[in-house]
Amino acid sequence: MTAARRRLGRGLEALLGPTTTAEATESGELRRVPLDRIRPNPFQPRNAFDQQAISELANSMRASGLLQPIVLRPVGDGTYELIAGERRWRAARQLEWSEIGAVVRDVDDRTLLALALVENLQRDALSPIDEANGYHRLVEDFHATQSEVADLVGRDRSTIANALRLLKLPREVQQMLHDGKMDVGHARALLQLTDSRAVERLARLVVKDGLSVREVEVRARGTRTPQRRPRTTRDGRKLSPEARRIEDALRRHLQTDVYVSQRGRGGGRLTINFYSNDDLTRILDLMLGKPFEG
Repeated sequence: MTAARRRLGRGLEALLGPTTTAEATESGELRRVPLDRIRPNPFQPRNAFDQQAISELANSMRASGLLQPIVLRPVGDGTYELIAGERRWRAARQLEWSEIGAVVRDVDDRTLLALALVENLQRDALSPIDEANGYHRLVEDFHATQSEVADLVGRDRSTIANALRLLKLPREVQQMLHDGKMDVGHARALLQLTDSRAVERLARLVVKDGLSVREVEVRARGTRTPQRRPRTTRDGRKLSPEARRIEDALRRHLQTDVYVSQRGRGGGRLTINFYSNDDLTRILDLMLGKPFEG
Protein backbone atom coordinates (compact mmCIF):
# COMPACT_ATOMS: atom_id res chain seq x y z
CA MET A 1 0.00 0.00 0.00
CA THR A 2 2.88 2.41 0.76
CA ALA A 3 4.30 2.18 -2.76
CA ALA A 4 0.85 2.50 -4.28
CA ARG A 5 0.13 5.61 -2.24
CA ARG A 6 3.07 7.39 -3.82
CA ARG A 7 1.03 7.29 -7.05
CA LEU A 8 -1.95 9.12 -5.55
CA GLY A 9 -3.11 12.46 -6.88
CA ARG A 10 -2.21 15.52 -4.83
CA GLY A 11 -4.04 15.69 -1.52
CA LEU A 12 -5.71 12.28 -1.67
CA GLU A 13 -3.19 10.47 0.53
CA ALA A 14 -4.12 12.52 3.59
CA LEU A 15 -7.82 11.92 2.97
CA LEU A 16 -7.42 8.13 2.97
CA GLY A 17 -5.99 8.33 6.47
CA PRO A 18 -3.83 5.80 8.38
CA THR A 19 -2.96 2.62 6.53
CA THR A 20 -3.38 0.32 9.54
CA THR A 21 -5.78 -0.03 12.44
CA ALA A 22 -2.82 0.31 14.83
CA GLU A 23 -1.82 3.66 13.28
CA ALA A 24 -5.42 4.91 13.43
CA THR A 25 -5.67 3.90 17.09
CA GLU A 26 -2.38 5.60 17.96
CA SER A 27 -3.39 8.82 16.20
CA GLY A 28 -6.80 8.83 17.89
CA GLU A 29 -8.64 8.71 14.54
CA LEU A 30 -10.14 5.23 14.84
CA ARG A 31 -13.89 5.08 15.44
CA ARG A 32 -16.17 2.12 16.03
CA VAL A 33 -19.10 2.54 13.67
CA PRO A 34 -22.18 0.26 13.60
CA LEU A 35 -22.38 -1.65 10.32
CA ASP A 36 -26.07 -0.82 9.93
CA ARG A 37 -25.15 2.89 9.92
CA ILE A 38 -22.98 2.48 6.81
CA ARG A 39 -24.20 2.52 3.24
CA PRO A 40 -22.28 1.84 0.02
CA ASN A 41 -20.46 4.50 -1.95
CA PRO A 42 -22.96 5.84 -4.55
CA PHE A 43 -20.00 6.53 -6.84
CA GLN A 44 -18.44 3.06 -6.52
CA PRO A 45 -16.91 2.39 -9.98
CA ARG A 46 -17.01 -1.40 -9.61
CA ASN A 47 -20.05 -3.11 -11.08
CA ALA A 48 -19.57 -6.42 -9.28
CA PHE A 49 -17.74 -7.95 -6.33
CA ASP A 50 -16.26 -11.46 -6.36
CA GLN A 51 -18.15 -13.30 -3.62
CA GLN A 52 -15.43 -15.92 -3.25
CA ALA A 53 -12.86 -13.16 -2.68
CA ILE A 54 -15.16 -11.57 -0.09
CA SER A 55 -15.45 -14.92 1.71
CA GLU A 56 -11.67 -15.35 1.70
CA LEU A 57 -11.27 -11.86 3.14
CA ALA A 58 -13.88 -12.68 5.80
CA ASN A 59 -11.89 -15.75 6.81
CA SER A 60 -8.75 -13.62 7.11
CA MET A 61 -10.57 -11.00 9.18
CA ARG A 62 -12.01 -13.72 11.42
CA ALA A 63 -8.50 -14.99 12.11
CA SER A 64 -6.55 -11.73 12.28
CA GLY A 65 -9.12 -9.00 12.85
CA LEU A 66 -9.41 -5.79 10.83
CA LEU A 67 -5.87 -4.82 9.85
CA GLN A 68 -6.85 -1.68 7.90
CA PRO A 69 -9.76 0.60 8.86
CA ILE A 70 -12.39 1.51 6.31
CA VAL A 71 -12.82 5.18 5.37
CA LEU A 72 -16.22 6.88 5.68
CA ARG A 73 -17.85 10.25 5.21
CA PRO A 74 -20.75 11.49 7.36
CA VAL A 75 -24.08 12.10 5.60
CA GLY A 76 -26.20 13.13 8.60
CA ASP A 77 -28.34 11.48 11.30
CA GLY A 78 -25.41 9.33 12.38
CA THR A 79 -25.21 7.67 8.94
CA TYR A 80 -22.08 7.26 6.82
CA GLU A 81 -21.14 6.50 3.21
CA LEU A 82 -18.14 4.42 2.28
CA ILE A 83 -15.16 6.16 0.74
CA ALA A 84 -12.79 3.18 0.77
CA GLY A 85 -13.01 -0.38 2.05
CA GLU A 86 -16.25 -1.78 0.65
CA ARG A 87 -14.79 -5.30 0.46
CA ARG A 88 -13.87 -5.11 4.16
CA TRP A 89 -17.35 -3.79 4.99
CA ARG A 90 -19.01 -6.62 3.04
CA ALA A 91 -16.76 -9.19 4.73
CA ALA A 92 -17.62 -7.77 8.17
CA ARG A 93 -21.33 -8.07 7.36
CA GLN A 94 -20.75 -11.68 6.28
CA LEU A 95 -19.11 -12.29 9.67
CA GLU A 96 -22.15 -10.65 11.31
CA TRP A 97 -20.02 -8.12 13.13
CA SER A 98 -22.07 -5.36 14.77
CA GLU A 99 -19.47 -2.62 14.19
CA ILE A 100 -16.21 -1.96 12.37
CA GLY A 101 -13.15 0.25 12.79
CA ALA A 102 -13.27 3.32 10.59
CA VAL A 103 -11.64 6.67 9.86
CA VAL A 104 -14.08 9.49 9.04
CA ARG A 105 -13.38 12.17 6.44
CA ASP A 106 -15.61 15.02 5.22
CA VAL A 107 -15.27 15.12 1.41
CA ASP A 108 -17.34 16.30 -1.56
CA ASP A 109 -18.84 14.05 -4.24
CA ARG A 110 -16.02 14.54 -6.76
CA THR A 111 -13.38 13.61 -4.20
CA LEU A 112 -15.51 10.65 -3.13
CA LEU A 113 -15.48 9.27 -6.69
CA ALA A 114 -11.77 9.99 -7.11
CA LEU A 115 -10.90 8.20 -3.87
CA ALA A 116 -12.99 5.17 -4.83
CA LEU A 117 -11.23 5.05 -8.20
CA VAL A 118 -7.81 5.33 -6.59
CA GLU A 119 -8.48 2.54 -4.10
CA ASN A 120 -9.64 0.17 -6.85
CA LEU A 121 -6.80 1.12 -9.20
CA GLN A 122 -4.27 0.40 -6.45
CA ARG A 123 -5.68 -3.10 -6.12
CA ASP A 124 -6.09 -3.64 -9.89
CA ALA A 125 -9.72 -4.34 -9.02
CA LEU A 126 -11.36 -2.56 -11.95
CA SER A 127 -12.03 -3.85 -15.43
CA PRO A 128 -10.88 -1.45 -18.20
CA ILE A 129 -14.53 -0.49 -18.78
CA ASP A 130 -15.24 0.19 -15.09
CA GLU A 131 -12.10 2.32 -15.00
CA ALA A 132 -13.12 4.24 -18.12
CA ASN A 133 -16.64 4.82 -16.77
CA GLY A 134 -15.18 6.21 -13.56
CA TYR A 135 -13.05 8.70 -15.49
CA HIS A 136 -16.04 9.55 -17.70
CA ARG A 137 -18.15 10.33 -14.66
CA LEU A 138 -15.51 12.72 -13.32
CA VAL A 139 -15.46 14.47 -16.70
CA GLU A 140 -19.21 14.58 -17.32
CA ASP A 141 -20.76 14.88 -13.85
CA PHE A 142 -18.09 17.02 -12.21
CA HIS A 143 -16.82 18.91 -15.28
CA ALA A 144 -13.21 17.88 -14.71
CA THR A 145 -10.77 18.09 -17.59
CA GLN A 146 -8.73 15.04 -18.55
CA SER A 147 -5.67 16.70 -17.04
CA GLU A 148 -7.55 17.27 -13.77
CA VAL A 149 -8.68 13.64 -13.72
CA ALA A 150 -5.09 12.51 -14.31
CA ASP A 151 -3.94 14.70 -11.42
CA LEU A 152 -6.69 13.42 -9.13
CA VAL A 153 -5.91 9.74 -9.63
CA GLY A 154 -2.15 10.04 -10.13
CA ARG A 155 -2.00 8.90 -13.75
CA ASP A 156 -0.74 10.37 -17.01
CA ARG A 157 -3.25 12.33 -19.10
CA SER A 158 -2.68 10.05 -22.11
CA THR A 159 -3.71 7.08 -19.93
CA ILE A 160 -7.01 8.83 -19.16
CA ALA A 161 -7.57 9.73 -22.82
CA ASN A 162 -6.90 6.17 -24.00
CA ALA A 163 -9.23 4.75 -21.34
CA LEU A 164 -12.06 7.11 -22.33
CA ARG A 165 -11.74 6.07 -25.97
CA LEU A 166 -12.79 2.55 -24.99
CA LEU A 167 -16.30 3.89 -24.31
CA LYS A 168 -16.65 4.55 -28.05
CA LEU A 169 -16.83 0.79 -28.62
CA PRO A 170 -20.28 -0.82 -29.07
CA ARG A 171 -21.89 -2.06 -25.84
CA GLU A 172 -21.44 -5.71 -26.82
CA VAL A 173 -17.71 -5.20 -27.31
CA GLN A 174 -17.39 -3.22 -24.08
CA GLN A 175 -18.97 -6.18 -22.28
CA MET A 176 -16.43 -8.57 -23.84
CA LEU A 177 -13.62 -6.36 -22.56
CA HIS A 178 -15.26 -6.03 -19.14
CA ASP A 179 -15.61 -9.83 -18.91
CA GLY A 180 -11.95 -10.38 -19.80
CA LYS A 181 -12.69 -12.08 -23.13
CA MET A 182 -10.25 -9.71 -24.84
CA ASP A 183 -7.63 -7.29 -23.61
CA VAL A 184 -7.13 -3.56 -24.02
CA GLY A 185 -4.72 -4.08 -26.92
CA HIS A 186 -7.47 -5.78 -28.92
CA ALA A 187 -9.93 -3.03 -28.01
CA ARG A 188 -7.57 -0.27 -29.13
CA ALA A 189 -7.02 -2.07 -32.42
CA LEU A 190 -10.78 -2.32 -32.95
CA LEU A 191 -11.10 1.44 -32.51
CA GLN A 192 -9.55 1.85 -35.97
CA LEU A 193 -12.93 0.79 -37.40
CA THR A 194 -15.74 3.32 -37.68
CA ASP A 195 -18.56 0.89 -38.54
CA SER A 196 -19.98 -0.50 -35.27
CA ARG A 197 -21.18 -3.68 -37.00
CA ALA A 198 -17.68 -4.33 -38.34
CA VAL A 199 -16.28 -3.76 -34.86
CA GLU A 200 -18.72 -6.30 -33.39
CA ARG A 201 -17.94 -8.89 -36.09
CA LEU A 202 -14.19 -8.61 -35.60
CA ALA A 203 -14.57 -8.64 -31.81
CA ARG A 204 -16.51 -11.92 -32.02
CA LEU A 205 -13.64 -13.38 -34.07
CA VAL A 206 -11.18 -12.28 -31.38
CA VAL A 207 -13.14 -14.28 -28.82
CA LYS A 208 -13.89 -17.24 -31.11
CA ASP A 209 -10.49 -17.67 -32.81
CA GLY A 210 -8.15 -16.11 -30.23
CA LEU A 211 -6.78 -13.50 -32.64
CA SER A 212 -3.64 -11.67 -31.57
CA VAL A 213 -3.54 -7.88 -31.32
CA ARG A 214 -1.38 -7.80 -34.45
CA GLU A 215 -3.93 -9.86 -36.37
CA VAL A 216 -6.71 -7.51 -35.29
CA GLU A 217 -4.62 -4.51 -36.39
CA VAL A 218 -4.13 -6.07 -39.82
CA ARG A 219 -7.77 -7.09 -40.25
CA ALA A 220 -8.95 -3.68 -39.08
CA ARG A 221 -6.90 -2.15 -41.90
CA GLY A 222 -8.59 -4.53 -44.34
CA THR A 223 -5.53 -6.61 -45.18
CA ARG A 224 -4.54 -10.16 -44.51
CA THR A 225 -1.76 -11.15 -42.15
CA PRO A 226 1.42 -11.16 -44.24
CA GLN A 227 3.18 -14.46 -44.81
CA ARG A 228 6.57 -14.71 -43.17
CA ARG A 229 9.45 -15.13 -45.59
CA PRO A 230 12.84 -16.65 -44.88
CA ARG A 231 15.03 -13.96 -43.33
CA THR A 232 18.59 -13.21 -44.31
CA THR A 233 21.09 -10.60 -43.16
CA ARG A 234 22.27 -7.75 -45.38
CA ASP A 235 25.25 -9.71 -46.63
CA GLY A 236 22.99 -12.58 -47.67
CA ARG A 237 23.71 -14.87 -44.72
CA LYS A 238 20.72 -16.72 -43.28
CA LEU A 239 19.37 -15.64 -39.93
CA SER A 240 20.68 -17.92 -37.18
CA PRO A 241 18.30 -20.23 -35.32
CA GLU A 242 19.05 -18.31 -32.11
CA ALA A 243 18.07 -14.99 -33.68
CA ARG A 244 14.91 -16.53 -35.13
CA ARG A 245 13.94 -17.84 -31.68
CA ILE A 246 14.45 -14.34 -30.30
CA GLU A 247 12.16 -12.94 -33.00
CA ASP A 248 9.47 -15.51 -32.27
CA ALA A 249 9.63 -14.95 -28.50
CA LEU A 250 9.37 -11.16 -28.85
CA ARG A 251 6.54 -11.44 -31.38
CA ARG A 252 4.53 -13.59 -29.00
CA HIS A 253 5.18 -11.25 -26.07
CA LEU A 254 4.65 -7.94 -27.88
CA GLN A 255 2.00 -9.19 -30.34
CA THR A 256 3.61 -7.34 -33.26
CA ASP A 257 6.26 -7.84 -35.94
CA VAL A 258 9.84 -7.98 -34.62
CA TYR A 259 12.97 -8.41 -36.74
CA VAL A 260 16.57 -9.18 -35.80
CA SER A 261 19.36 -8.13 -38.19
CA GLN A 262 22.69 -9.75 -37.37
CA ARG A 263 26.12 -8.25 -38.00
CA GLY A 264 29.59 -9.51 -37.42
CA ARG A 265 31.15 -9.91 -33.96
CA GLY A 266 27.80 -10.39 -32.26
CA GLY A 267 26.32 -6.99 -33.12
CA GLY A 268 23.08 -6.25 -34.89
CA ARG A 269 19.81 -4.38 -34.89
CA LEU A 270 16.41 -5.09 -33.31
CA THR A 271 13.38 -3.63 -35.12
CA ILE A 272 9.95 -3.51 -33.46
CA ASN A 273 7.05 -2.45 -35.67
CA PHE A 274 3.94 -0.59 -34.53
CA TYR A 275 0.87 0.26 -36.62
CA SER A 276 -0.83 3.13 -34.79
CA ASN A 277 -0.25 5.48 -31.88
CA ASP A 278 -2.36 3.23 -29.67
CA ASP A 279 -0.33 0.20 -30.75
CA LEU A 280 2.88 2.05 -29.84
CA THR A 281 1.48 2.90 -26.40
CA ARG A 282 0.48 -0.75 -25.88
CA ILE A 283 3.96 -1.99 -26.83
CA LEU A 284 5.70 0.57 -24.62
CA ASP A 285 3.49 -0.43 -21.68
CA LEU A 286 4.48 -4.08 -22.21
CA MET A 287 8.18 -3.29 -22.53
CA LEU A 288 8.31 -0.97 -19.52
CA GLY A 289 6.02 -3.06 -17.32
CA LYS A 290 3.97 0.01 -16.43
CA PRO A 291 1.97 2.75 -18.24
CA PHE A 292 4.20 4.87 -20.45
CA GLU A 293 4.16 8.46 -19.20
CA GLY A 294 6.48 10.10 -21.71
